[in-house]
Amino acid sequence: MIENSDGVLPLIDNIVKGIFEKKGERILKLDFRSLENSVCDYFIICHGNSVTQVDSITESVELQVKKNTGENPNHREGTKNNIWVLLDYGNVVVHIFQDKFRDFYNLEALWADAVIEELKDI
Repeated sequence: MIENSDGVLPLIDNIVKGIFEKKGERILKLDFRSLENSVCDYFIICHGNSVTQVDSITESVELQVKKNTGENPNHREGTKNNIWVLLDYGNVVVHIFQDKFRDFYNLEALWADAVIEELKDI
């Protein structure tokens, strides 16, 4: 479990667990808390290898978070085509890409001033 006293880390743990359940790949946590004027505290970024896998990861994240924290995303986008799905949980925003679109948009490079940590299955 990722530990911290700010209250969002149980949310992050459940997001990551939902991603691992459906074999999401290259999971990164971008920490924006030290940056001024950031839109949230964290991004969680991962990818799947097909429309079906992106849809499964999205569903798994939402179910895992709801079951264990009672939270639903404030906003969700991209679920009609499953190329890039965004789940907005307020201080944590989840980005679930198809692999080739993740490479194209390259959010990790765009937000390279954040603290970036690759997350491994526990």
